[in-house]
Amino acid sequence: MIGIPLGWAYSNFGEWALRRYVAPGRRHAPVPPHPAFAASPCADAYLRSRWTRAAELRERVGLAVLALAHVPLLPLAPFFVGTVWACAFNFHRVHRRAHLDPAWARASVPWLCDHHLGRVPDANWCVTHPFFDHVLGTRLEHLGIQPAAPAPALS
Repeated sequence: MIGIPLGWAYSNFGEWALRRYVAPGRRHAPVPPHPAFAASPCADAYLRSRWTRAAELRERVGLAVLALAHVPLLPLAPFFVGTVWACAFNFHRVHRRAHLDPAWARASVPWLCDHHLGRVPDANWCVTHPFFDHVLGTRLEHLGIQPAAPAPALS
């Protein structure tokens, strides 16, 4: 049963590392936040017709390869492998829904919104839970933060 928390931690670190170092198009200049998550250029791949969703297809193929790569471990660590598979499915489900439902994304995965909409694109790499963003110091909150009003001058 120790495989369940180990599989979750492994998967959360994996999504952090893959999005941080492998995912294409992650290195871009800071931009002002978009007014709506759906207006983000990242959402385009999820809003096109089924035949032109190259980014989503690459994500699905990558997750399928990940699942197949863990098959040899199944007899040795079934809970670990099952958790990794469940986390991979959950990653795709959450990531896709976040791009298609901006209101849900802001309420349910604000760290993902911060990644796509924040002024610092090289932060907030986790999708399903920001655990490794916190551990590795890459969690930066952007949305909903208002600058503090200047203190009144004393005369």
